[in-house]
Amino acid sequence: MKPDTSAGGLKISEAADSATFSVHVQPRASKNELCGVQGDALKLRLTSPPVEGEANRLCVEFIAKLLRVPKSAVTIVAGERSRHKTIRVMGVTAAAVTGLLR
Repeated sequence: MKPDTSAGGLKISEAADSATFSVHVQPRASKNELCGVQGDALKLRLTSPPVEGEANRLCVEFIAKLLRVPKSAVTIVAGERSRHKTIRVMGVTAAAVTGLLR
């Protein structure tokens, strides 16, 4: 695993075939959007409520759409029942994730 890469406070761990980073999810927003960095995590606003995994499903779909990867490449590795989640995306680099902030 390569050392963490930081972009505006965002910490991204990069392995040979994936990037892992934190997100902070704000459910029940008016629209789905990437709001930037909050602390060491990407801040996402999502329209779905945090019930029965709806926000998690939308989080995975939204990140997959942003990074142009299949939904199956995005995994929540920690925080399924929390607003703070750790996400692993297969087939992307830290540079691709930091590119979302531009």
